[in-house]
Amino acid sequence: MRASQVIYDRAGASIAQVELNEFDFDKIFEGASWFHTTGITPALSDKAAAVAEAALKAARSKGITTSIDLNYRKKLWSKEKAREVMTRLCQYVDVCIGNEEDADTSLGFKAKDTDVTKGELNLDGFKDVFRQMKEKFGFKYIASSLRESHSASDNGWSALVYDGTEFYHTKEYEVRIVDRVGSGDSFASGFIYGLVTGMPMAEAAEFGVAASALKHTIPGDLNHATLSEVKDLMKGDGSGRVQR
Repeated sequence: MRASQVIYDRAGASIAQVELNEFDFDKIFEGASWFHTTGITPALSDKAAAVAEAALKAARSKGITTSIDLNYRKKLWSKEKAREVMTRLCQYVDVCIGNEEDADTSLGFKAKDTDVTKGELNLDGFKDVFRQMKEKFGFKYIASSLRESHSASDNGWSALVYDGTEFYHTKEYEVRIVDRVGSGDSFASGFIYGLVTGMPMAEAAEFGVAASALKHTIPGDLNHATLSEVKDLMKGDGSGRVQR
């Protein structure tokens, strides 16, 4: 029953006090093909928000694929401030990633008949939200991890992705949680990895979900699962048998 608690101690962090003239985006993006940021960075300060927006604009102007994980954090800023800033940032985003709460709090889109506290999901509601997001921002891909909270320790875990034409719902994993912090980041990075390496949308989503399902079993913020472990789980090997 005991929920995880996160404490942010970022007020004095260098990124919160950053100045826009500290970045040479022409040099930074030289040879780059993808730029990713999250909703946590602009939440740290107005200066950090300005840098995030400038980075997205610069990347977009150079033809670099841009992505954002909405990552709303109520301990860092208000819903009203988040919507103001994130709506502005998303104008320069190709791939939008975020869960059902993020879409509501950060951009004002709400999935119908969904209450995360009840552990229930309504995929039709999500599809409606994705269509609205696509219409407003023109995202190339929209992806959301889907968590069904049976308890604080046991969750159902899957994802829904949309390319403006087709929806794809991944397989669902029943995960026993060791540490859920970082699972969303693991899905985002896994999904991006799949797209960068040429996987079709559905396969990239399955890779992201498998990677993040494994992350639930690993203590700490980082996902230490290997590429082969993720691919084995994608193929259906969730037995947990010792590999000798």
